[in-house]
Amino acid sequence: MSRFWNPDLQNLSPYVPGEQPKLEKLVKLNTNESPYGPSPKALAAIAQANNDNLRLYPDPDAKDLKEVIAKHHGITSNKVFVGNGSDEVLAHAFLGLLKHPNRPVLFPDISYSFYPVYCQLFGIEHRTIALDDQFAVRVEDYLELSKQYGGNGGIIFPNPNAPTGCGLPLSQVELLLLQNTDSIVVIDEAYVDYGTESCVPLLQNNPPNLLITHTLSKSRALAGLRVGYALGHPDLITGLERVKNSFNSYPLGRLAQVGAIAAMEDQAHLDAMSSKVMTTRSQFVKELDVLGFETLPSSANFVFTRHPKHDGARIHQALRDRGIIVRHFKTKRIDQFLRITIGTDEQMSAFLAALKEILSV
Repeated sequence: MSRFWNPDLQNLSPYVPGEQPKLEKLVKLNTNESPYGPSPKALAAIAQANNDNLRLYPDPDAKDLKEVIAKHHGITSNKVFVGNGSDEVLAHAFLGLLKHPNRPVLFPDISYSFYPVYCQLFGIEHRTIALDDQFAVRVEDYLELSKQYGGNGGIIFPNPNAPTGCGLPLSQVELLLLQNTDSIVVIDEAYVDYGTESCVPLLQNNPPNLLITHTLSKSRALAGLRVGYALGHPDLITGLERVKNSFNSYPLGRLAQVGAIAAMEDQAHLDAMSSKVMTTRSQFVKELDVLGFETLPSSANFVFTRHPKHDGARIHQALRDRGIIVRHFKTKRIDQFLRITIGTDEQMSAFLAALKEILSV
């Protein structure tokens, strides 16, 4: 610790991303990246834009990208905000829309671990709400706790949730919006393209308190490009823009903008790759069932699973010893679970072969 640090840094616990080890013949199933490449159209657009114009600043408002995103979702561009991956978009939302004195932000006890980090970083009071026995979000729990506190500073959760993969029906999100009218509801749809109902149709009624975040890192296979966006009422978007322009007015580079535009326009590629992942996921879960695993219902590009007779940490290490990495969380309630990204059929076959060997010991 440096004596020049801001004192608040002493107690800050940063987010820990999935490891990126440099191992030969690695089967990497720990960070929920797409096992397939980006749209060829996106790669071509990036290559074409890789020229002398990189000496110039990009469009600070990313107007062309916003127009394409708006068209894709059937909304107007003044309901679109863009940033460096959905993590940056979420950070701006926490600082600009979820920070209220004496009113805690609410999110699940088992969820995206960046949420409590943002709260700590920005000095935001928060409360976690336990998932139910099936590891699902219960809307009524949020409404009840809000009554106890006389309101809340906002509600946020991924849909489908991470790391569980469980999705919440659109009707439940709509119910939450109808009964939680005095604060913002943020729905993090990072994995929505793998089988969860999107909340975007709710924007047609122009709700003043709904914000939806998306990323191009997962289903559109552009994790290395860092593009995310938010959709919501123009007043919310204006708030995010004020935060962005007080922090970094040029968040998306030229290559990111043109690549994202091409990726958003290639719906056929998105549909084909998402379908492949979902097909592999379905077959993989069946294979896990045969081996005695208990797997939560997933509508994401990963599964969350445990074996009642084998320790999760031991399986995790044994897989790593064989060049296969998955995610293991040393957190109460889920320390026996493994989060396994859905890879190619070949990767999942290699995983299962190793798993059978481990279980037989």
